[in-house]
Amino acid sequence: MPIPFTDRVRALPATVPFVGPETQERARGRRFRARLGANESAFGPAPEAVEAMARAAGEAWAYGDPEGHDLKAALAAHHGVGADHIAVGEGIDGLLGVAARLFLDPGAAVVTSLGAYPTFNYHVAGLGGRLVTIPYRDDREDWRALAEAARREGARVVYLANPDNPMGSWQPGGDILALLDALPPDCVLFLDEAYAEFAPREAIPVLALDDPRVIRFRTFSKAHGLAGLRVGYALAAPPLAQAFDKLRNHFGVGRVAQAGALAALGAQDWLAGVVAQTLAARDRLAGIARDNGLTPLPSATNFVAIDCGGDGAFARAVLEGVIARDVFIRMPGVAPLNRCIRVTAGPEAMLDAFAEVLPLALADARAGAGAGAQA
Repeated sequence: MPIPFTDRVRALPATVPFVGPETQERARGRRFRARLGANESAFGPAPEAVEAMARAAGEAWAYGDPEGHDLKAALAAHHGVGADHIAVGEGIDGLLGVAARLFLDPGAAVVTSLGAYPTFNYHVAGLGGRLVTIPYRDDREDWRALAEAARREGARVVYLANPDNPMGSWQPGGDILALLDALPPDCVLFLDEAYAEFAPREAIPVLALDDPRVIRFRTFSKAHGLAGLRVGYALAAPPLAQAFDKLRNHFGVGRVAQAGALAALGAQDWLAGVVAQTLAARDRLAGIARDNGLTPLPSATNFVAIDCGGDGAFARAVLEGVIARDVFIRMPGVAPLNRCIRVTAGPEAMLDAFAEVLPLALADARAGAGAGAQA
């Protein structure tokens, strides 16, 4: 019999926001030697977090606390707010899905940047929202154009990542405040701060968490090295944070995940060390790019976008050449951002592998571009 999907679901493409490295490994029939494409932290989690997860594993037969009480209390103390300002969920991706459901009716306008983090768009499409996309300007999200579009379209939500994925750029905190002031009434800013730990201090806006115009999203997947657990949190005014309880999966963050995140939050010395290693690796990636005649873009994240000096087809040829040599990287999907490849900071051995294969991939891409021109 016909499967009775909704009209909206029937209209959606059968796709996911990202093709994971595991999928690529299965298709290739071999493992990657360096995993530098998913912006994970290969420096790993704090030993305290590993120990806490090991202890909690013996109690994995029990559901995690559906309130996330201890983790929320620790996050509240860390940020100097009340626990009623915090919602915990399955990473930023999961929280974005809940937040979108809180604000979007079918047909509601949502403003975002063309080529920005695609999982948010995935949630909006699934809810029948109307995406309005604004091009990047000088490889940065154009907050003035986002605000103008929000006013023109009567947007319910504006999405902005700061620092930005996929380009690694960032906005000064003062510009985020100016964006908030420029939004129309009844419009909420979804401020994705997944890379906040790697950013300069001036990139993080100083604003009251009672401000009902913004929800800030943070994660344990990046600097804390816990991408495999799926733990994130939202910081917002209490009426916004508490509204997540209406829709969230109350058992979505399990017992082991809560234990690991709680211990990771307490391991601030480890976090500082990871950030220092990441910044050093970021500098090395920039040096590898320059050694090969390429241009690294300034980054406030744990990755570097590298301008390959051509168009999207040339950058894709470079990407495919690197992947064919068993180093996993990614690239932006929309012009003109797609002139770049994107490489995650990682330990020296992984960067050595990238430094080894990049010139070979570039030689192949340039040879292919020359052959294409001759044809």
